Amino acid sequence: MVRETYPGERRVGLVPKIVAGLVKQGVRVVVEAGAGRGALIPDAAFIEVGAVIGDPWSAEVVVKVAPPSDAEVAKLSAGQTVIGFLAPRNADNKIAALKAAGVRAFAVEAIPRISRAQVMDALSSQANVSGYKAVLVAASESTRFFPMLTTAAGTVKPATVLVLGVGVAGLQALATAKRLGGRTTGYDVRPEVADQVRSVGAQWLDLGIDAAGEGGYARELTEDEKAQQQQALEDAIKGFDVVITTALVPGRPAPRLVTAAAVEGMRPGSVIVDLAGETGGNCELTEPGETVVVHDVTIASPLNLPASMPEHASELYAKNIAALLELMLVDGRLAPDFTDQVLADSCVTREPDAEPKSDSVAAGTDSPQANRPASESIAERADSAASGPGAAVADGADAGSVVAGSVSTSATGDGADSGAFGGSASGTAGAAATDVGSVAAGSDSTPVNGSVSESTAAETDSTAANGTGAGSAADVPGSGSAGKEQG
Repeated sequence: MVRETYPGERRVGLVPKIVAGLVKQGVRVVVEAGAGRGALIPDAAFIEVGAVIGDPWSAEVVVKVAPPSDAEVAKLSAGQTVIGFLAPRNADNKIAALKAAGVRAFAVEAIPRISRAQVMDALSSQANVSGYKAVLVAASESTRFFPMLTTAAGTVKPATVLVLGVGVAGLQALATAKRLGGRTTGYDVRPEVADQVRSVGAQWLDLGIDAAGEGGYARELTEDEKAQQQQALEDAIKGFDVVITTALVPGRPAPRLVTAAAVEGMRPGSVIVDLAGETGGNCELTEPGETVVVHDVTIASPLNLPASMPEHASELYAKNIAALLELMLVDGRLAPDFTDQVLADSCVTREPDAEPKSDSVAAGTDSPQANRPASESIAERADSAASGPGAAVADGADAGSVVAGSVSTSATGDGADSGAFGGSASGTAGAAATDVGSVAAGSDSTPVNGSVSESTAAETDSTAANGTGAGSAADVPGSGSAGKEQG
């Protein structure tokens, strides 16, 4: 595991609990001195579970949080494998350089949204963090209380909160705002996610526009639909104290949902938290990475929110990686089978026709989105925006055992995806617990992934580690990939 180099990135690719499981299976884990410092994990913690402190760049597998820099690509050699957020939809990605170097690269943003792969969905796990933290940012910047208060001095009305883009990050934001006592409302261009919004105790804002697309993603709106949506949203936004946006469209600038006129019409002291800042922002007045005040309205656009909660964000991401590694290791050696849909889709440096993908692999367990529970099938990759790089949902699949081989990890952030969100993308706690098998030996029993509608409904506080939103954070997978919402 290499030491983090991306500015502000504090996450790491593996944590001691996961390393312990790998070591027990015969995997040699090399950690660079100080690699876990940002996540407050000392070298001694890795040594205690069997890792070796040294130079990780010669390892057979290098696990990262974000895309490698040019300098890091230069340290890699032909035959090595890299796993992490590689921003395949970004124009400035390093995929061509990795391919030229003969490195086999797996982008977690490209992992298919099928039931079996939910435990590997790093976009959702990180979007979860972004959605949660976005509400805390809003509460901190707001001049008003979130809950209703009845005191001797009088009664204070609860804050009204609107979340635009109901993916993983969006649902987590709604659930968190509800727990803080806010009166919550959610909106998405896909009307089928309305039930998911209601499942976390929020109201649904119906603007009369249906933009549901293929595979659970939102399609791009027509010009007439955009104009209709814009006017209706502008009118609605003016009545809320807090607006949190998570909408992202894969490979395109974030859609503008909050106009300057809408901001001007909001009450003084209101707050907007824009999780799509990495791709331009959903608010016309957003300044990515900055917090500004316009017309007495505070507009915050934090980047890579998951990095601000490195302990749990790293723990969830490490479990996602452990599950993916399980598919690549066979009898103690690295042997990825590209007839497996998950590996074939996520390997971004492999020639598409080099190793044909077998449809039989997906039979039964890997049914497409349409056959998955509503809370999972409509999750968008747009959540990447809210995560910095992303988030995962588990369906109870076991990550199995990981054996022999050399694994090192790196924790560089791409500050997107909003995670891809360095994104930001996003989701709420899940219910269907998944164990990372022998890889995560010794890990606690907290559910790793699940569907938002189960864990966050009824304002319960038993939020699971990862979750998948009913829809993607924003109109379409964005952030590093859809559902990558925030995101």
